[in-house]
Amino acid sequence: MILSSGHLIAFFAVLVFISWVGVNAARQVKSAADFAVGGRRSGVPMVAGTIVGTIIGGASTVGTAQLAFSVGLSAWWFTLGAGIALLVMAAFYAAPLRASTLQTIPQFLTLHYRPRAGKLAAVAASIGIFFSIVANILSATPLVSALFHTDSARAVAFVMALTVFYVVFGGVWATGRVGIWKTVFIYITLLSVAYATYTRMGGWSGFFSAFPPTPWFSLVGRGCGIDLGSGLSLLVGTLTTQTYIQALFSASDEKTAKVGAVTAALITLPSGIPAVMVGLFMRVHHPDIAPIDALPLFVLTYLPPWLGGVAIAALLLAAIGSAAGLALGVGTMLNRDLLPALKWRFCETHALFTNRLVVFLVMLGAATFTFGNLRSLVLEWNFLSMGLRGAGIFFPFSLAIFCPGRIRPNLALLSIVLGTAATIAWKFIYPQGTDPLYAGLAASALVLGAALFIGKDHNRRSVS
Repeated sequence: MILSSGHLIAFFAVLVFISWVGVNAARQVKSAADFAVGGRRSGVPMVAGTIVGTIIGGASTVGTAQLAFSVGLSAWWFTLGAGIALLVMAAFYAAPLRASTLQTIPQFLTLHYRPRAGKLAAVAASIGIFFSIVANILSATPLVSALFHTDSARAVAFVMALTVFYVVFGGVWATGRVGIWKTVFIYITLLSVAYATYTRMGGWSGFFSAFPPTPWFSLVGRGCGIDLGSGLSLLVGTLTTQTYIQALFSASDEKTAKVGAVTAALITLPSGIPAVMVGLFMRVHHPDIAPIDALPLFVLTYLPPWLGGVAIAALLLAAIGSAAGLALGVGTMLNRDLLPALKWRFCETHALFTNRLVVFLVMLGAATFTFGNLRSLVLEWNFLSMGLRGAGIFFPFSLAIFCPGRIRPNLALLSIVLGTAATIAWKFIYPQGTDPLYAGLAASALVLGAALFIGKDHNRRSVS
């Protein structure tokens, strides 16, 4: 990949502009509450920007094109599943979560199931989100390495530095404001590549004549178990991801939280289609390339230099912004739910410093982990991430919202433990088998089903 002067000028212009937005956002952070939930005064653009800026990342763009190069339309499941999940979030979760005036999912679970459940949920969710951060670094590293002709170590360091700059100082304000502008640049890129691939392939007929319908134009081209499992993992994972819930907590009121989630859903749902089109186009015209290079190579080859430079900056920002937003979520949970158990003495200054420090350490750990997995599929890590963060938490979390007081705390804790453990165990025992999310959800549901039955039986005995 060779960048011309036009590419470079546009590329650095976008990065400078985004850096300026981030610096201005950082000036608004005066306390830990500003850093974590924006002082609870975010409007619809900020709520939607925080969600979209995190969810449309390397997996939604570079990772989707990578998978589409190999399997076709079923690569759309990442943004399709996430968009559906955001609509569900807007309809059922946004109002009660915003009304709680909390900051994290573990705090919500602690409120209903006692502190142990909250701490365990924080650990499980943090591990799951960690793998999604790795996936975004994976998608950005080869891009930086190829563009600047440097080795993987320097590329990872560059990605980490940008990510830390993105979020460490500005927190949710930076994630939201930069997320808005990042989304603008990403959509410029996606619309441009959609038009370019459509015209160069001769319309839809060109795509259909180049590939057989199955598996290339099927949403279950890899098999119902795999692809529907991917969609389910996105639904469960999105509804239990701290960063997206944190955006709802930051909203100025319940209506803003709902509208922000719907706006994010409408932006996210179609965003994977252009990346799928690029993956198919590059499969036809450049079948020998590394699949992960499909989207960046396309924008440098087939778009005008100025637009290609904007696109490359947007793809880099997509991965970095997503990693930063996820790291913010992990940092907030660790700072609010785990460090207090270690007797950290909190004041506003310490809380703000600790938030920033933990986000930095999370990014450092993810960057270090990336080195041993540079050749793995980006979306594989994301689907595993969604399963880990949601399998044990989804059902207890949802019951706490819709049926508070129905589950005994000790049984809710057991549900979280078994759901998370079953997901991890299944992945190790059957690495190529059915999606481990199924095992985790089944174990969690089994415990909670028994808990509900015990509760009903207890109530009948009390009445009699």
